[in-house]
Amino acid sequence: MAMIEDAAGNAARDAFGHVGTAMITPFTADGAVDFAALEATADHLIERGNDLLVVSGTTGEASTTTDTEKAEILRAVVSATAGRAKVVAGVGTNHTAQSIALSQSARECGADGLLSVTPYYSRPTQDGIIAHTRAIADSTDLPVMLYDIPGRSAAPLTTQTILALAEHPQILAVKDAKGALGATQDVLAHGTIAYYSGEDALNLPLLSIGAVGVVSVVGHVAADRYSTLVSLVASNDVAAARRIAADLAPLVDAIMNHMPGVVAAKAALELMGVIPTRTTRLPLLPADAEQVEAVRLALQRSDYLTC
Repeated sequence: MAMIEDAAGNAARDAFGHVGTAMITPFTADGAVDFAALEATADHLIERGNDLLVVSGTTGEASTTTDTEKAEILRAVVSATAGRAKVVAGVGTNHTAQSIALSQSARECGADGLLSVTPYYSRPTQDGIIAHTRAIADSTDLPVMLYDIPGRSAAPLTTQTILALAEHPQILAVKDAKGALGATQDVLAHGTIAYYSGEDALNLPLLSIGAVGVVSVVGHVAADRYSTLVSLVASNDVAAARRIAADLAPLVDAIMNHMPGVVAAKAALELMGVIPTRTTRLPLLPADAEQVEAVRLALQRSDYLTC
């Protein structure tokens, strides 16, 4: 079983890397995609220690960008990255044909892989989810990471569904934001698919039970420490890993628990001088003065901002 687990983990690490961030999409003050800021953000994330950038996910405000914009955003990030990190495109929708079209577009734009969220709102059966996801994977030769986030999709992936999808040769990993460690352990025990933590507050617990990396929002700021955290868990230095997780807990709380993660991440990047404006698209509102101050204090306490 250990060899199978290593094989699944190695395949995922080769395809997706170890430390990823679900990347914001910067907008200008009037709401257009800010491509200069997008490239600056990609550079910043790689310099912080990310070897995986996920574009057009939830944090990228994918629900408010057009398919044309998604292609333009992906091309710009692929160009800016220049092979320094893997670039994975979010292609999940609740319309299978649209997801297939996005997958094919992502391949043409140079993506290294795809992120497929569980179809949201329509609440399909598990068999429907399997058919939807297999259709996406069948349409591409790119590796696919599932995104299990029932808080947004309203439909968790069951153990049986994940194991069935893991039989597909393109489906290599799960971004886990389900918050059910027992269920995750059940899947990992089979050793047929790798896991990435998709919930910053649970990064250490998920890594400790076998996740091979993280896909983070707080990684906009703290990918350097997450890179160390992943390495420490891999080398079984649990005490040092716990210290890093404890040090980052207030920053995780500030970014993830008091406003949408993208709102806080944009405020943080604006404070750090990475992007010129924290503009979001409705229905999201940008951080207000009080929220910005809370993010500022958290950055200062975590030594990511000096003023």
